[in-house]
Amino acid sequence: MTRPTGAPKRTAPEVSVVIPCFNEQENVVAIAGAVGAELAALEADYEIIFIDNASTDATVERITALCAADGRIKLIANNRNYGQMRSPTHGIYQASGRGVIAMCADFQDPPALIGRFVARWREGSAIVLGVRASEKTSVGLGIARRAAYGFLGQFADYQVIPGATGFGIYDRRVVDTLAQWNEPEPFFRGMLVESGFPIEIIPYDRPLRAAGRSKNNFATLLSFALSGLASSSRNLLRLPFHAAAVMLGIAGLTLIGLFWAAVTGAGIGLWLIALLIELCALATFVFLGIMGEQIRLIAERGRNTPLVIEKARINFKDRSDP
Repeated sequence: MTRPTGAPKRTAPEVSVVIPCFNEQENVVAIAGAVGAELAALEADYEIIFIDNASTDATVERITALCAADGRIKLIANNRNYGQMRSPTHGIYQASGRGVIAMCADFQDPPALIGRFVARWREGSAIVLGVRASEKTSVGLGIARRAAYGFLGQFADYQVIPGATGFGIYDRRVVDTLAQWNEPEPFFRGMLVESGFPIEIIPYDRPLRAAGRSKNNFATLLSFALSGLASSSRNLLRLPFHAAAVMLGIAGLTLIGLFWAAVTGAGIGLWLIALLIELCALATFVFLGIMGEQIRLIAERGRNTPLVIEKARINFKDRSDP
């Protein structure tokens, strides 16, 4: 939308709150009210941006009604479901606030922490993240999460903060920096660490969902974990080189055994077969490692594809509204 000549320039709000949602019709009205109340108590000029990932219930209709009642509430509606990485990150990049808060719609990210986030950000913190100090989950899922964090600790390009989901506030310069990276599958909580900006942590106990059912199941969590691992660990592409090193050690031991069998007159047939298999495996791992390096270089150059394609947006007066 083109601003008329002489019209006053809209100033950016102090705080933007980005709330991704998918089939959250039971929660969107309540979360908008709770977030608005927290920000009003802080006397902050704000906007609330809902980004909907092609909900199939009445989520969009209820957010649209909120937008009609309050111009500070905005909606981005995606034309399809783009997953748990691309859609929330796109919403963050559309925010215009000097500080940007990202949180879930289901109250598992408690709005009561907004005041502490904003206070620390106003005092100069570039990134303030809430970290889940405790979380009720199954034993199996807890073990899987600890194993995943341990694996990331060994192979990730940077340390991911356990218990941090991205719930927190980011300074404008942080958001603008990350928006330039053109990540096709942005693992945003990892990108925050990778950026090198100082991070302040506020622990909290994760509450239960206010209403509705979680949209996550084992398949979606596994997909998210694999995408996060791939996004945050280019060093993982070098794993075949580690396997090649191990195979080289095994082949060396087999070669010693082959010499021992030859000297003592024992049969060398099995030793020779084992050595040939190990050398073939070694060559395969080296080849895969070289391919991985090529893929890593391609990934470094980036695809520069859009994170989502919007179907509609509401109350973004400085951009093209439908």
